[in-house]
Amino acid sequence: MIDWSKLPDVGAVTLLTCAFASVARRRHTPASRLWLIAWVMIALHFVVSMFLRAPGNWGTLALFIAIASLIWSGVLFMWASVPYRKQHSSPWMLAVLMLVNTLYIGLILYAPDVAWALNLSALLFCLLPLLLTLLSLRRFNHPLRWITVLLYTSLAAFLLIFQHRPGNGLTLALNAVLFTVFFGCCIHFFYVYRRATAGAFITIAGFFGWASVFILSPLLSAIFPQMQLESEVWNLPKYVVAVGMILLLLENQIEHNKYLAMHDELTGLPNRRLFQDRLTNALERARRSSAQTALLLVDLDHFKKVNDTLGHHVGDLLLQRVGAICTGRVRRSDTVARTGGDEFSVILEEPTSRADAEHVGHSLIQLLKEPHKLDDHTVRIGASVGIAIFPDDAADMESLCIAADLRMYKNKRRSPVLGTATMAR
Repeated sequence: MIDWSKLPDVGAVTLLTCAFASVARRRHTPASRLWLIAWVMIALHFVVSMFLRAPGNWGTLALFIAIASLIWSGVLFMWASVPYRKQHSSPWMLAVLMLVNTLYIGLILYAPDVAWALNLSALLFCLLPLLLTLLSLRRFNHPLRWITVLLYTSLAAFLLIFQHRPGNGLTLALNAVLFTVFFGCCIHFFYVYRRATAGAFITIAGFFGWASVFILSPLLSAIFPQMQLESEVWNLPKYVVAVGMILLLLENQIEHNKYLAMHDELTGLPNRRLFQDRLTNALERARRSSAQTALLLVDLDHFKKVNDTLGHHVGDLLLQRVGAICTGRVRRSDTVARTGGDEFSVILEEPTSRADAEHVGHSLIQLLKEPHKLDDHTVRIGASVGIAIFPDDAADMESLCIAADLRMYKNKRRSPVLGTATMAR
């Protein structure tokens, strides 16, 4: 027998899943892919829920798939939000949580009278995550991992106390498992998305509401047995989470677009637009404190020959190497930007002086003269540096850039011809 009353929920979740997939497609990330898989599982949960009234084993199987898919989605949501998924033990923790949750649900539905199996399965909620955490402790340690262990240790204690309670023991146990899964999602999202945005707030609140359903529903049934709330009321947190996640994806896309608008895509350094903004602010700070600010323009020698001889791939690798060299030579408070094809600009903020700027410029020239190993090629280039000091050489940003540019070209004309690019296999 098919329960057609679930059809609106199926349609709503399917539409939300399609909307989520459409937004996630614009910028694929490992987290968004896992979120999408989890929402497909939730859609499966609602589809299978239409067949819970099927007779005999078919109804039990439908119930098992419905509950298991809901739990799997929650575990995936939780795992997708951890910042250490690439750690060797992280996939093992995912597998452990999937295994123990699925095993326990299967025992509740198919062997509810086998007390020793339920007790052993309840203990596994604590023992397996704890054992995995201790085995990987030397190589990896993170607060979220211990929070997960604490959550499932608390769950194991609750199950051992209440699962054999006459009457509603197994119902309490099932609700406790579901509460732990989605409360874990709430904690993980709160830890990772600690930012004052609508997407973060709605998603975290939605997961908290989703977890609370598994406490409030049996509590209201026990206190007010005559009160019957429609299932759609208890499904509202799911839709809140879906909306929140879509907002999170849109917020991440907006932040990514802002980053691309202000940074060079190849090197990740600030581009000319952000460089000009930072230089303006640096000069204003220097003007207020009567300090100096240095501007260095670094122009690579023979870069075109590298592109023509070895190809644009090697040229791109060279630009990335140069960006890393420049960034590693200055302080974190300074700015390195890519302001042209083979031109980099460096802003040295206070405290600095002409001597400091000349020392940085000379060291950059020496570092860039050294051979650079790029894939199977060894590349030798050089660089010309122009230095201008505010306020000694110029009193505004435009004049400072012109002064540094003129000195850079003057030094380029005076510098000897270098050995250009060579190849080594």
